[in-house]
Amino acid sequence: MARILTFFLSALLLTSCGSKKVVYNGEVKRNAKKIENKSPMQTAKKLTDMDAHMRMKVYVVQYAPLAQKEMKKFGIPASITLAQGLLESQAGVGKLAVKSNNHFGIKCHKGWRGPSVSHDDDAKGECFRKYKKVAQSYRDHSEFLRYRDRYSKLFKMKKTDYVSWAHGLKKAGYATDPQYAYKLISLIERYELWQFDGSKAPIKSKKAKREKSQKSKGAGNQDYTVKQGDTLYAIAKQFNTSVQALKERNGLRSNELAVGQQLKVK
Repeated sequence: MARILTFFLSALLLTSCGSKKVVYNGEVKRNAKKIENKSPMQTAKKLTDMDAHMRMKVYVVQYAPLAQKEMKKFGIPASITLAQGLLESQAGVGKLAVKSNNHFGIKCHKGWRGPSVSHDDDAKGECFRKYKKVAQSYRDHSEFLRYRDRYSKLFKMKKTDYVSWAHGLKKAGYATDPQYAYKLISLIERYELWQFDGSKAPIKSKKAKREKSQKSKGAGNQDYTVKQGDTLYAIAKQFNTSVQALKERNGLRSNELAVGQQLKVK
C-alpha cells in the first residue's frame, strides 16, 4: 500500500494526549459541515488550516457513518476502516486522496479496469485506482478485503476485535510498513474509534491485569510494550542494551515506534 505517511502523522501517534476523553463536539461537527460537498482540493485546503488533532477528528465525523455502513454490509470493523483511512489518506489531505479520492492507497492490481492515476510509492509512477467520490473508495476497500483469499481469515475474527484485525491485515500483506498494525491500533485507541464498532471500551482495558503483571516483573521481561513518549534510546538504556541491538532483534528499519508496540528486549 502507498507510503504516504508524513512526519506529522508519525509524530501524532507518539505525542501524548493524556487521559482526556476524545470529544466529537459541536466545533468538530461545525468544521466537518464546512467541507461538505466541497471538491477534494477545497476540502484539503480547509483541512490543512486546522490543527492536526482537529483534522483527525473532523475526518472521523465525516466518514464514521460510511464506515459503519460498510461494516454492516461486509463485516469489516468500522474502527479498522476509519484508522486505515486516517493513516493512508493523511486524514484526507494526502496527495493520492486529493487527486483521486483514493483513501486507502489501493493500487490498480491485475484486473483493474477503472480510472487510474500515476503516483510515486515503492517505485516511481505506480498505478493507483481513481474514484469519482470518496464513498466509492470506501466500497472498493470493503470489496478488496472481502473478496480476496489472502484476507479471508480476517472475517473469522470478531468485529469488535480491532487488535486481531490490525495484525491480521499486516500479516496478510496489506502494507509493507512493519509498524502498520501498531499504528492502526494507536489511532483506534487515541480517537476512540472502537465506539463505532459498538464497543463500550477499548480492548486494552481488558488486558489491564496482564499488563500490570508484566510490569511487576521489572526489567527481566523478555518483551516490552511501548508507551507514550518512549524512544529506542530510552528503552535501550532501561534494559542495558543498545539501540542497534534492539533494531536488529525486532527487525526495525528506523527508530520510529508506535504506542502499544511489543519489543523483544532480551
